[in-house]
Amino acid sequence: VQLQASGGGLVQAGGSLRLSCAASGLTFSTNDMGWFRQTPGKEREFVAAINWNGANINYADSAKGRFVISRDNAKSTMYLQMDSLKPEDTGVYYCAAGVGSYTNKPSARTYAFWGQGTQVTVSS
Repeated sequence: VQLQASGGGLVQAGGSLRLSCAASGLTFSTNDMGWFRQTPGKEREFVAAINWNGANINYADSAKGRFVISRDNAKSTMYLQMDSLKPEDTGVYYCAAGVGSYTNKPSARTYAFWGQGTQVTVSS
């Protein structure tokens, strides 16, 4: 299984980025997917999650109204559109996959597979 995250970069506060997560080696359409963020010295924190068919979506409070998670099962790819970025959004963003991983209380422990991460840096 490979999850390839991309799209990170350096952006000024108020700007936008679109992250992508390309999956291979798994049946993407049956996997719930999620985005998590990690900063130095802190645990990996939940950002957004989408279930296998896109019918259920969940966001961290910090992401609501600014981020949009989506997926294209035909392309085995998940996305995270991030708008109105803030310096506190800075971190390494990881995509994750797992069958039956979507819950109302998202946790990194419920996901079986992880990508390598993409760095997002928001300058003030």
